[in-house]
Amino acid sequence: MSGIEDKVVAITGASGGIGEATALLLAERGAKVVLGARRSDRLEALAARIADAGGQAACVQTDVTRRDDVAGLVQLATERHGRLDVFVNNAGIGPISLFDDLRVDDWEQMIDVNVKGALYGIAAALPVFRRQRSGQFINILSTAGLQVYPLMSVYAGTKNAVRTISEGLRLEAGENLRVTTISPGFVHTDFAESMTDPDVKAQIIGTRDEMAIPPAAIARAIAFAIEQPANVDVGEIVVRPTAQA
Repeated sequence: MSGIEDKVVAITGASGGIGEATALLLAERGAKVVLGARRSDRLEALAARIADAGGQAACVQTDVTRRDDVAGLVQLATERHGRLDVFVNNAGIGPISLFDDLRVDDWEQMIDVNVKGALYGIAAALPVFRRQRSGQFINILSTAGLQVYPLMSVYAGTKNAVRTISEGLRLEAGENLRVTTISPGFVHTDFAESMTDPDVKAQIIGTRDEMAIPPAAIARAIAFAIEQPANVDVGEIVVRPTAQA
């Protein structure tokens, strides 16, 4: 048996990109995946695809800016399987722009999804983990939080906020809980679709198409963190294209 088989794993932002790739890989390795995302049609299609391949998947429409939705995702996992082993805070958006553009609505959306969404995940899963005396958070960050570039300041700020939150959570977690952060570089997803500035969006898509790695590369990093023995806590993984500066 692998360290993944039979584990119950909840994933936000699971309808595409890194979330979808992670669901497919973990289900293939024997995990029972519980999937949440806003796009219910794509979510249901993914769950059906996993089931058709012999895996176990459940799903529920989840908007991470709504605390009740995130709580419902955890509730589905515990009602369906009696436990929750891993919560992957993956949902995120990045409508990046120059400060002078004053896209304040975009700033607020990034805070709501990237920061508050992750906190809602922690609030929903932590009591379950405490009762079980076991559990793992995996929070998806970004290399944008490691090296700040123009246009990305607010986005990087949200990711660094979750990095700080994650480290604080790890320090409070005690010997039974694990906390992992994963910082992807350019990944070939539809991440740019959240961008509201057409010129910036085109620039990011161009760079993505030149160098981006597949979402499966990040899924493998997530799997690596999960499959470690219970007394091994992988703190942080950075996965970027070789060509990325």
